[in-house]
Amino acid sequence: MDIKAKIDEIVKKFQTDENFKNEFGKNPVKAVEGVLGIDLPDDQINGIIDGVKAKVSLDKLGGLFGGFGK
Repeated sequence: MDIKAKIDEIVKKFQTDENFKNEFGKNPVKAVEGVLGIDLPDDQINGIIDGVKAKVSLDKLGGLFGGFGK
């Protein structure tokens, strides 16, 4: 599995799907596993969740500073 590609896929869904965004906020493990379609060990799923959170934060900063962080 290409983790970076999956993080990018999840971030895109986070940015475009309000229901997914709400689910991610309530239960990120369930939300991510739903997108991936598989049940992963906690250490792997938490790594993906951390990657999504970091990317979303960078994208928000980029919007504030005209593209910085993208």
